[in-house]
Amino acid sequence: MSAPRYLALCGGVGGAKLALGLSRALAPEALTIAVNNGDDFEHFGLSICPDLDTVTYALAGVDHPVQGWGRDRESWNAFSQLERLGGPAWFRLGDKDIGLHLARRVLLDEGFTLSETSARIARAFGIGHEIAPMTDGRVRTQLDTADGLMPFQHYFVRERCAPSVRGIQYAGAAQSQPSPALRRALDDPRLAGVILCPSNPYLSIDPILALPGVRDALRRLNAPVIAVAPIIGGAAIKGPTAQIMRDLGIPPSAAAVARHYGDLLDGYVTDAADAPAVAEALPELRLLACDIVMRTAEDKMRLARRCLDFISRLGARQ
Repeated sequence: MSAPRYLALCGGVGGAKLALGLSRALAPEALTIAVNNGDDFEHFGLSICPDLDTVTYALAGVDHPVQGWGRDRESWNAFSQLERLGGPAWFRLGDKDIGLHLARRVLLDEGFTLSETSARIARAFGIGHEIAPMTDGRVRTQLDTADGLMPFQHYFVRERCAPSVRGIQYAGAAQSQPSPALRRALDDPRLAGVILCPSNPYLSIDPILALPGVRDALRRLNAPVIAVAPIIGGAAIKGPTAQIMRDLGIPPSAAAVARHYGDLLDGYVTDAADAPAVAEALPELRLLACDIVMRTAEDKMRLARRCLDFISRLGARQ
């Protein structure tokens, strides 16, 4: 019998933590990590892929140990020179990070797709697991704010999430296709489960779900789909999830995130403190209540194993 396969859909910091745990629990051939690249943008002529890079650095063990994004033992010589010369300094790039972006630019200019480029970069970091963008197309998350329509990085980094959000668009999603790795994983008869990592549902997971055919493919699966809550007690574990929900008129809660995913989910992993409210709001949804905060490598592996065990207990869809 063929070994089971798993698919993780994730964004940056929060998703990368669980992706790392899953990579420690599963062999390389058993896991595909499809990463949001709606956050990508062009800066100084370089193609910046924040979520892909965060996941890559995490699995390579070279991510910043405190902030969760960027490189460990980073230096800032190029950026300091840029500031001194009066260049735009709102998006910080360390020297090691710039090296990766230059390598990506070279590969893209040589005609490699983003999927092929990401695979080459992962191999160069010694990563055996498959890290793939959600699409090789150009999808750009844009936020409709009180100050006008903004590309995601302008809202998130330059404006520090200050403008109130009235809506979110995934420009180019309808004209793009799932990446080959994402499509293969969804079509694989050995697929045993899909994990929506604890990433921002609106900014990290929804861009993936906006790609043609992805929602329908998830609904048609025989394998169960689970999500891990990115919120505990009404507060986001990381990032602007709770703030964006409030801006959109949605009270931030683990239950609201589960309701947002709707009929895609067979199971939901939530903090024990939130489980009663989720069970009351969505009595038909199978729950796993446990500690979902991932501070250490052991926390990441423990949560990953709990997710895999939960999928096993849910079993194939009827």
